[in-house]
Amino acid sequence: MSNKTRQDTQDPALTITPEDAALAQRCLTEDGTSLDWEGIDTWLVEIDGADLSEYRQLLKSTREALKQRFLHGDSVERLVRDRATVIDRVIVAAWLHFSNRYNSRIALIAVGGYGRGELHPGSDIDLLLLTGLNARKERSAIAEFLAFLWDIGLEVGHSTRNIAESKSACKNDLTIATTLMESRLLHGPEKLYTKLTKAIEPPAIWPARAFFEAKLIEQQARHLKYDDTAYNLEPNIKGSPGGLRDIQIISWVTRRHFGTGNLSSLVEAGFLTEAQLRILRQGRKFLWQIRFALHILTDRREDRLLFDYQKRIANLFGYEDAAYTLAVEQLMQRYYRTVMDLSRLNEMLLQLFQEAILMNPDAPAKPLNADFEVKNGFLQIAHDHVFPDNPSALLEIFLMLQQHPELKGVSANTIALLRRHLHLIDDAFRQDPRNHRLFLKILAASAGVTHELRRMNLYGVLGQYIPSFGRIVGRMQYDLFHAYTVDAHTLFVVSNLRRFALERFNHEFPRCTEIMATLESPEVIYLAGLFHDIAKGRGGDHSKLGAVSAEAFCLEHGMSRYDSRLVAWLVRHHLTLSLTAQKKDISDPVVIREFAHLIGDEKHLDYLYLLTIADVRATNPQMWNNWKAQLFHETYELSKRALLHGLETPIDKDVLIKEKQQKALLLMQASETTADQARTLWHAFGDDYLLRCRPEEIAWHTKLLADLPDLPEKLTVDVREATSTGGTEVMVHAPQGQFTFAIATGVLDEFGLSIADARIIPLTNQQSLSIYTILERDGEAVEDINRREKIRSRLLSELKVSDKNPILITRKAPRQVRMFTTSTVVSFAKDQTNNRTVMELTSGDRPGLLAETGQVLRDMNIYIQMAKIVTVGERAEDVFYITDDQGKPLSEEIQNKLCHALVSADQSNL
Repeated sequence: MSNKTRQDTQDPALTITPEDAALAQRCLTEDGTSLDWEGIDTWLVEIDGADLSEYRQLLKSTREALKQRFLHGDSVERLVRDRATVIDRVIVAAWLHFSNRYNSRIALIAVGGYGRGELHPGSDIDLLLLTGLNARKERSAIAEFLAFLWDIGLEVGHSTRNIAESKSACKNDLTIATTLMESRLLHGPEKLYTKLTKAIEPPAIWPARAFFEAKLIEQQARHLKYDDTAYNLEPNIKGSPGGLRDIQIISWVTRRHFGTGNLSSLVEAGFLTEAQLRILRQGRKFLWQIRFALHILTDRREDRLLFDYQKRIANLFGYEDAAYTLAVEQLMQRYYRTVMDLSRLNEMLLQLFQEAILMNPDAPAKPLNADFEVKNGFLQIAHDHVFPDNPSALLEIFLMLQQHPELKGVSANTIALLRRHLHLIDDAFRQDPRNHRLFLKILAASAGVTHELRRMNLYGVLGQYIPSFGRIVGRMQYDLFHAYTVDAHTLFVVSNLRRFALERFNHEFPRCTEIMATLESPEVIYLAGLFHDIAKGRGGDHSKLGAVSAEAFCLEHGMSRYDSRLVAWLVRHHLTLSLTAQKKDISDPVVIREFAHLIGDEKHLDYLYLLTIADVRATNPQMWNNWKAQLFHETYELSKRALLHGLETPIDKDVLIKEKQQKALLLMQASETTADQARTLWHAFGDDYLLRCRPEEIAWHTKLLADLPDLPEKLTVDVREATSTGGTEVMVHAPQGQFTFAIATGVLDEFGLSIADARIIPLTNQQSLSIYTILERDGEAVEDINRREKIRSRLLSELKVSDKNPILITRKAPRQVRMFTTSTVVSFAKDQTNNRTVMELTSGDRPGLLAETGQVLRDMNIYIQMAKIVTVGERAEDVFYITDDQGKPLSEEIQNKLCHALVSADQSNL
């Protein structure tokens, strides 16, 4: 942490006023470098009885003093212990006032983190009041004492028990047992406290074996709560994998097994090296600094490193924006790399404890080959010189784990030795053909590919073997779209690709499973997944830069030139299918033909489709839904058909229309609508309608509208669940001049719905037909029939008032979205084929944005033909296909006016 002062940060929560400085100085030494303990004791002595205001003032003064010391770079280890000492003195002073004659019969004990003597500004303060067998007389004094502590601002957790009750509670509750393990006597009979410690120590209560097994299960459950990854973008620095609780687990097991919580004892016992102990302590110090800062910023206990605080803490710690990396991204990369180190140490130590506590140390080892053997179910090296004598074993160990799935993992000692010999993975190692073969074998294995790649990353081997991968380890992107760090996302992509190849996951994506089974070289797509984001953070186009790195790696590893170029092509174009599907009009045969021409052949399309699905699913699980899956599938099938038909002989428009009409008629066979009625309606609607709608949509519209006698004027709204698109569809039939988009999107927004797609089709009979695909906020279709009817009814009533003012959107943007500021950017292009303008609007996503955009277009007499709604985390990237009131592309003058109007509308919402 830098020596930046609070004034440097310009953060209101960290601004030191003259009053704050004067208040803090009452508890600081003259030079302001430490707490004045003598002065604090004098202050406590001079307080008249239970004077609430004086106690509060003392606590406020010490809190401000510790805050200022933190901001001036004082050691966080010293500060958390000073905070505990202050609380000790305040609590004991209050206890002496209230306990009177009972204080010699009750032991006042600090437990938990407070018992360790470690308190952050908002940490829990837990007390045990240990009494004799009968404590009825003391109850009143204890109640007054605890009420007083709350009145002066100390939120104290407490329990009052005798020794028998404490022992029973420990037996029944591991958490209580753990809390009492970490205790200190604050005041009272030492003999009584000693009896307690004897009563709850092993083996009588929670012997080391049972304690360790229970804590291991507890940690696994806690890790699952955080998706078993330390790489969440808003991590909990205490509970997440690699967080402070993982360090405490080590301390608790050490205390139970060795009888001391001093981590140095692990070095003496041979469980840790001095270097590893240093990593452990440095990691804890960094996490403590973040936690202390969080408590100061929020003025409460807060362990979640939310977006709200990340930028402020990065600024406080002295990070500055660099050319390609924001200050906040630098802070978070350090955080993720720290917790990765701590996760690795946690795994290694718990495994060592498992071997020492649960397993037979004299169990025989079973050789697997000259370098590896199995002991107690764990893979280990045959002797300490395996890695220096045979550096390739640093890769071979992961292949051995794949070939022997019955193994529980790698022994802790072997993990430590592997880490110690990572330097052997140098340029010569990377150029060794034997190592090339080993790495490709790991990728081509029938099982354990993802698991071992993740293990390679955890142990540091993957980043050492592929240095460009090492540079993305722990790298975050400060937005809401990317839910994981780049390395974690990359390994999730490979994991998703592997699921397509494993029979037990066939039900998830049957079409992807079918395609995966046809691939000649699955390792090609795994390498594409591994390299697709490897150039993030270098500046420039990461797809192009990554393609160069991927091709060089593949050629160096002896892959054919064709396969190497295929991997590079996939990396170069890994975003192309997604962008085409989400931002272009895939109902336009020209768009599909151009995309198919870029793809070239079915093989490239198959590979790219699989990579796209795996990539988007791994970017942010909350943003994947059935609508997106269906959209990508439709793009794939349309492109496949174009490739099969031949790019030089595109499918004729009339053929496409006839096919859709025939399919729609088949779908309407059970309805009362006749074929003649349908054809009459389709003639009135025109060819553009038939090209831009799916057969099932055409059937739906036709059944609804074919028999309306006053069709030219009738306003019609309907809502249905569309299984073919994975969403819910809204249809609005109205006169063209009514400009329904602004009102419809406003109503849908107020219902809390996401609009995934909008098509406004001008019909040849001067009507327009709008189709909106909507989703609930969780990405699912609107399944409730009553809710769909409410949406239909509200839309109909609002649209009946043609000159209605814009819909008032009262819904607020989510907290995370409000943390980001995205400038509004408007760009225009001409769609030559369809004689219209394509406008892309990039802006901060917020409630009412679409309705507001629709109102601007309405005011300028600009017609929407289609809108592709793309939300990328906190950012909206919406594409509108528009024309002027004559059905022509916008002139440059109108484009400029429209751009100005949209930017002004956005600024008015700031």
